[in-house]
Amino acid sequence: MPYVLLALAIISEVCATSCLKLTEGFSRLWPSVGVAIGYVLSFVLLGRALKHIPVSVAYAVWSGAGTAAVAGIGVVAFGESLGRLQWLGIALVIVGVVVLNLKSSH
Repeated sequence: MPYVLLALAIISEVCATSCLKLTEGFSRLWPSVGVAIGYVLSFVLLGRALKHIPVSVAYAVWSGAGTAAVAGIGVVAFGESLGRLQWLGIALVIVGVVVLNLKSSH
C-alpha cells in the first residue's frame, strides 16, 4: 500500500505541475485551483507513504518520476522540444533513482 500512495502522490504532483503552464502566471482561476489541490494532495499522500518508505527512497522516486513525466508531458502536450543533453539528463535522473533503490535494499 505505501507504494500505491507514492504512485498517487506522483500522479497528483505531475498533474499539478502540468497545470502550472495553464495558469498563465496564476491569472486563471480554475487551473490555479487545480495546481493548489494537486500539490496539497501530493504532499498528503507522500507524507502517508513516508510512514513506511525511507525518505531518501520515497523523495527520490517522487521527484525523479515527476521530473521525467513532466518533461514528457511538456513534449507531448505543450509541443516543447528536448535536445540530446536534456534527454540524457532525464535518463541520468532515472538511473540515479534506480541506483538509490538498489542501495537502500541492502
